Amino acid sequence: MKTSAYLKKGKERDLIDALGTKARLFVPCLEGEAVIFKPAEPGCTLCLSRPAVNPPKGVIYPQSETLFSFRFKKDPEDPRRTLVDLDDRIEAPETIIFGARPCDARGIAIIDRAFSQTDTPDPYYLARREKTTIVTLTCPEPSTGCFCTRVGCGPAETSDSDAMMTEIEDGYLMEALTGKGQAILESPVLEDGTAYEERAKEVQRAVHERMVKEAGETDTRPVDPETFHSQAFWEQAAERCLGCGACTYLCPTCYCFNITDEQVVDKGERIRSWDACMFHHFTLEASGHNPRAAKALRLKNRIGHKFVYYGEKYDGIIGCSGCGRCIRGCPVSMEISTIAAALKKGQRAEGRKEA
Repeated sequence: MKTSAYLKKGKERDLIDALGTKARLFVPCLEGEAVIFKPAEPGCTLCLSRPAVNPPKGVIYPQSETLFSFRFKKDPEDPRRTLVDLDDRIEAPETIIFGARPCDARGIAIIDRAFSQTDTPDPYYLARREKTTIVTLTCPEPSTGCFCTRVGCGPAETSDSDAMMTEIEDGYLMEALTGKGQAILESPVLEDGTAYEERAKEVQRAVHERMVKEAGETDTRPVDPETFHSQAFWEQAAERCLGCGACTYLCPTCYCFNITDEQVVDKGERIRSWDACMFHHFTLEASGHNPRAAKALRLKNRIGHKFVYYGEKYDGIIGCSGCGRCIRGCPVSMEISTIAAALKKGQRAEGRKEA
């Protein structure tokens, strides 16, 4: 079986069309000036030159999904009893995510642990995850706000992908990293990639060095407990925050959700929808009490989950992939990377030392 293959530039659409005959296919498409992950439909303009605005996590973990539908009906043998018809079938077709970035794959791996390493593994998520193949693209250069190397990822990180593409002069080298990735490389659109492997490695090393120079090496220092529990630190950090939740909805590693039952007369659905810890109502109790009513406390929880709590539960792993979407998408330009660095240095949120 092939472990590497070569895709000539100009044949990207041919490969997309071939893969689309075997599975649902999601690709980064140009919509106006934005790049959006969406189904590969006829007329979709593939864009691999810059990261998509939205992460592809929604392919496996939809923004809104029906967990099951139900219908109440009278027992024909005993009208005093009400029966429930339940439809809890899980649909999980073969799916390919094509053209994601390594930080996107890392984000999905972070969510994987939350839905699988638990006493109650999530059957909906895991069914889709099992059927999904992730093909990533080595980042050609750092994007605004990116800090992947600081959190243990990188522009050519291979550990969370099934196959990886690296752009070289006249095409892309595609490397299989798992059995799923090897299946992708069997496409007749692709040529043998052996002759291009060394050139691809040179490109990967060069972009990694540029990313480290811009963002820095992996920061393994622990968060300073005194700073982390300082109310003044978080009040200052949250001063500009609007509480809009854009950061959480653009984040490839956030997985908070809410569940509601929507019913009309005798039938309905149980629906799971994304939620966000930055919203005031997220921890609002039925009594009216809210343990995180202050914006500063909600920001502490969001950043604390990624840089403290997640690692405490999963062997020191950072719950952030450093994609920079929360920075690029924030209307007031807050930087999670700056706040996280200040937590480790024991400084004020914007980097000045405590008096």
